[in-house]
Amino acid sequence: MREVMVVGVGMTSFGKHRDRGLAGLATEALEEALTDAGLRDGEQSVGMAYFSNVLAGVLVGQESNRGQHALRDSALRGVPLINVENACASGATALNQAWLSVASGQVDVAVAVGAEKLHIADKSKALGALTTALDQERLDEIQAELGGAGSGSVFMDIYARFATWYMERTGATREDFARVAVKNSQHGAANPKAQYGGGLTLSDVLTGRPVSGPLTVPMCAPMSDGAAAVVVAGRDVARRRPAAPVRILASIVGSGRPGVYGELVPGVARRAFDAAGIEPDDVDVVECHDAAAPAELIVLEELGLCAPGGALDLLRTGQTRIGGRLPVNPSGGLQSKGHPLGATGLAQIVELTEQLRGTAGDRQVAGARIALAENAGGYLGPDAAAATVTILGR
Repeated sequence: MREVMVVGVGMTSFGKHRDRGLAGLATEALEEALTDAGLRDGEQSVGMAYFSNVLAGVLVGQESNRGQHALRDSALRGVPLINVENACASGATALNQAWLSVASGQVDVAVAVGAEKLHIADKSKALGALTTALDQERLDEIQAELGGAGSGSVFMDIYARFATWYMERTGATREDFARVAVKNSQHGAANPKAQYGGGLTLSDVLTGRPVSGPLTVPMCAPMSDGAAAVVVAGRDVARRRPAAPVRILASIVGSGRPGVYGELVPGVARRAFDAAGIEPDDVDVVECHDAAAPAELIVLEELGLCAPGGALDLLRTGQTRIGGRLPVNPSGGLQSKGHPLGATGLAQIVELTEQLRGTAGDRQVAGARIALAENAGGYLGPDAAAATVTILGR
């Protein structure tokens, strides 16, 4: 397998883009990534493209060929394109496929583009669309498993369940979850493309509107519109690009098993560390899938970046802040940067590429050389259906 480099990244701001469609968002992110890579003539240089999106079929009826339609007026017109859908892990899965295309020698340059448009006139339709990630033949059974919480956001009911289990086994408190949200809001304040940032206090988070179980609104990722893109290439091509290339040390995708909890992310992480030839202690900066604040703590432990229960000490002593020993979600994470499903995993790679290049500005992690992204999605019960771990190196 050939060594593969990230040679270009781009993304839109995340937030409410009510006056823009999927095509406009996707094209903006792509053009920024191609410019970053010095490949503006995309149709002449890119050998394969992958497009990730989760809910366009449900929300606007755009099934099949979503990427071909979204990128119809872009520099990728005519480039072979494969559509990717893997719930909230879609973006990182698209990157995995782009990496594989180059690593296998199929093409010299590939691009992954992810985009999502969740803000539509009927908000209830957008919320309801999230249930399509559940087994439609088991909806009643799943609701029963969740205790019939019925918050209106089934995935927040799922995260509330995870949070409760975590509290029971570690002694974590709602205040700890609030600390995660406050930290990420402060990180988001330094990210000009984040949906939200700054200003949150522990009181704001703890007294926010209840959602499900211990979760309040400020602990939960918002609905977001946005797009992100990543260009990857072999070493020979990467050496001729204008921006400093970042190595992809590992790109691993895994699926959960029904009836099993706590196995998926640890298993994918072990495979990723083995593929990269490094240990968890080598990681300098992390972007993880914090769709709800407790998930950041849970995932840090599942990744093996600390001992069981050890994420609480990292959080309470400020070690997961920028400037700490292991900064987590310097972008603001899903909670502050935003969570436009199909773009989320790629946006993590955009952030970590900037960190390793040393171009992240006020949110720069000093001396970062190894970065890890974890992106997960769907629900198989009681765990996620899909998870990815990507490790990058300078």
